[in-house]
Amino acid sequence: MLNRSDILSHDRKRVVIKIGSSSLTSMHGEVSRRKLEKLVDEVVQLKDDGHEVLLVSSGAVAAGYRKLGCLERPSTLPEKQAAASIGQGLLMESYSDLFLSHGYMGSQILITRSDFSDEDRYNNARNTINVLLERGIIPIVNENDTITIDRLKFGDNDTLSAKVAGLVDADQLIILSDIDGLYDADPRKNEDAQLLNKVHEITPEIEAAAGDPGSAVGTGGMKSKIDAFKISMASGISSFLGKANTPNIVYDAVYGNATGTYFETATDAENLDQKKQWIAFNSGPEGEVIIDHRAKESIVEMKKSLLPMNIHHVKGRFEEGAVVRIHDLDGDEIGLGVVNYSSEEMKEMISLTEPELESYEKAAIERKDFVCHLEVAMPVGV
Repeated sequence: MLNRSDILSHDRKRVVIKIGSSSLTSMHGEVSRRKLEKLVDEVVQLKDDGHEVLLVSSGAVAAGYRKLGCLERPSTLPEKQAAASIGQGLLMESYSDLFLSHGYMGSQILITRSDFSDEDRYNNARNTINVLLERGIIPIVNENDTITIDRLKFGDNDTLSAKVAGLVDADQLIILSDIDGLYDADPRKNEDAQLLNKVHEITPEIEAAAGDPGSAVGTGGMKSKIDAFKISMASGISSFLGKANTPNIVYDAVYGNATGTYFETATDAENLDQKKQWIAFNSGPEGEVIIDHRAKESIVEMKKSLLPMNIHHVKGRFEEGAVVRIHDLDGDEIGLGVVNYSSEEMKEMISLTEPELESYEKAAIERKDFVCHLEVAMPVGV
């Protein structure tokens, strides 16, 4: 474990902190000044120690729905979006005032899923946030709930925070919630459930123990947090889950002293680079390429590129540079990859002989642009 004096001889960390709605709002559904002050004070301690900090903050809808005239959290999309438009301003005003009182500047970043699925916009977001962090500013990220439609939503800010952590090459992801870590069973139903201090692998048993959303204010449950940690661990990012109202939880989590669950990848694990992170977790596949068992063995086990002669069938319409799902003849999804040819070109390849295919100089999918599901435990539907 590290203490404050020890860190002076270590590299500073880039830390992403996600906090949920229930951890930011009062019992009446409005922004809790006390809870915000606690979070900001701990972020300021990290900033004073030289760390770079980015917040992924829920709470816009929860903060705004009472101002909209609703007695409880709205259920219709237009009301949620209207509440978010009010609540986002209230949140940012509070954050800005508190950070400025300590001499730090906050900035607002509103993101939609389509910002991540488009590679150019993904890189633009990355560059913008990097500039802010490098200049000592604290980016405060949230999904743009005011305009996002359901099919383009991240689903919850747990997933968003893990993707943001990968986007900015964070050293650590901290998810704060109303629970104090990951248990080996649901502590609400089993009084013998034990807190897991460290997790090196998301096992089927851990996934089976994950429950449904447990808060009337927030949207994410343990399952969404497990999915987030799958993303962060595949990206080589250390992560932590702890209870938001625990004193000094953020500060202690960075220094390894907090009560909660630390998620650490094995030292010999193969982490995804920035390109493969985008392919695996953000790209939005546009079609399918079906390959036979010999081609599957070549690309998965021998780690070779997928050649034009290996294509058995093509589904959907896509252009060169698109990301597609790769299936075997049994219908099992093997992974995701970036294609070097359009769907029309690939369909033409299927009918050509091997000598005719030699005129195609590029592989159908380069191995460096392929992410195999056997190598990465991917969350469903990210």
